[in-house]
Amino acid sequence: MSDFFLFSISLAVTVLGLAGSWAAARRRGAASGLRGAAWSLVPLGAYLTGLTKFLADLVFSPVKWAGVIVLGLGAVLYVTSGVMLRRGGGAKEGSGRVDAGRGDSGGAPKAASKGRAKPAVEERKAAADPDLAEIEQILKNRGIS
Repeated sequence: MSDFFLFSISLAVTVLGLAGSWAAARRRGAASGLRGAAWSLVPLGAYLTGLTKFLADLVFSPVKWAGVIVLGLGAVLYVTSGVMLRRGGGAKEGSGRVDAGRGDSGGAPKAASKGRAKPAVEERKAAADPDLAEIEQILKNRGIS
């Protein structure tokens, strides 16, 4: 593709995006307009850095497609590991962590009565967020639980 053609497309998309951002700023506020303006500048920035030539060459290059697939796989694995760590699914067996509802031995889940399991859950919530525990205690004292 010629440089003039790529520049024209990038400039046109940027100008249209900026016009839309101005309209969004008037309707939804300055924050929405600024966010739209930021995204609108991406095509022109891509042209100026040479990224548009890479993308134009990408269409016809299987090696570059393989690279994009590998980068995408890496991104998916990274995001998946973050979700697993947040949920606690990535803990090792011998890390000393005990799953909720399981005994110290890590065997099958224990059949706990509702009366005994609830205070343990509330204690964990209280340790995690003291403000939330205080609110729960106030509601409990007033009989709203």
